Amino acid sequence: MAITETDPTIQRPVARDAPPTKRPHATAREARLMQGNQAIAAGALYAGARFYAGYPITPSSEIADECARLMPKLGGVFLQMEDEMASIAAVVGASLAGAKAFTATSGPGFSLMQENLGLAVMGEVPCVVVDVQRAGPSTGLATKPAQSDIMQVRWGRHGDQSVIALCPSSVLECFTLTVQAFNFAERFRVPVILLPDEIVGHMRENVTLPLPGEIEVVDRKTPAGTPADYLPFKPDDDGVAPLAAYGSDYVFHVTSSMHGFDGYSNNDPANAARRVRQLHEKIERHRDEIVLTRVFDVEDMDVLIVALGATTRAARQAAIEARAQGTRAGVLQLQTVWPFPDEEVAALGRRVKTVVVPEMNYSGQVAGEVRKALGADTDLRRVNRYNGTFITPQDILDALAGPQCTDTGGNPR
Repeated sequence: MAITETDPTIQRPVARDAPPTKRPHATAREARLMQGNQAIAAGALYAGARFYAGYPITPSSEIADECARLMPKLGGVFLQMEDEMASIAAVVGASLAGAKAFTATSGPGFSLMQENLGLAVMGEVPCVVVDVQRAGPSTGLATKPAQSDIMQVRWGRHGDQSVIALCPSSVLECFTLTVQAFNFAERFRVPVILLPDEIVGHMRENVTLPLPGEIEVVDRKTPAGTPADYLPFKPDDDGVAPLAAYGSDYVFHVTSSMHGFDGYSNNDPANAARRVRQLHEKIERHRDEIVLTRVFDVEDMDVLIVALGATTRAARQAAIEARAQGTRAGVLQLQTVWPFPDEEVAALGRRVKTVVVPEMNYSGQVAGEVRKALGADTDLRRVNRYNGTFITPQDILDALAGPQCTDTGGNPR
């Protein structure tokens, strides 16, 4: 995708077979003080989500609260399940029955969802999972922020597979990227992970939400042929097969085992290779539409700050202060985390002397991907916090002036 100063989740239309669908939501053109988690729920309803199944967990519980209050008013279904494993199973089933379905959780609950997320990948079941990141490991600091689920989102399920993951940095982006998450899930028949951190999920900002129809809403392709001819896993030219609904005239089978076009188990090596390749290629061939980024002050920069989520806010302030001190800094915000925006990182990173990657984890999960994109010779400086507090603009400024890695805000590692 071309790098742009504008918000691509609003300005870029998503070309689809299905026409735009107008959806009701209660806050159209109403300016209001809104929490990030509330905006996620509102974005899901705007996108047409009418099924939520989940288990309360900090710091995502407000999403469930909003859905419990609003979903039934729109003819939808809200279920509080007994645990996260049941939650994602219910979401998969509801989606196969034709509903736009989602759930919300945090790190420990997201860990429990991995097996059935693998089923959703193999069964090509469109759904959205919101993982509001908190500090770990395990129960960790249950109410404190982190950005340490980046690799679990990509690799948490076993086997060769691929997903899409989006990361908002503001309350408005919580809304718009939630709509985009449903659009991607429906278009590509894939689970999409929305990955706010606790700061973004719990912050409140004044936002004016779009009118119904202002952001395009995408519905899944449905089969056009006769039920007798329907093959639920035979892709069209775009790499994605139409999806019928359970309970319709189209009777079909979904299994977590390797399967053929008809959905029934098929262990032939050639079929297995085709299926695994197709699961990746349906995302890879549309990479430029899926990868969303924003840039700030990159035209004349000497230093690039690569950030995502709440650290984007600190990065933008640090860039402003750096320029005031004579260092021309620019910011690349990663709205799409997976597929990783390696081309966008490389295009900007190779223009500068220094690249700084601030993130709320110990190991530099994003920095490692940036390093892959830029090569070993780049002056790459990490800023890492993992104690449940946020990264400040001063932490980033210290990295511009100091060692190649600052740990918990200024302590050289």
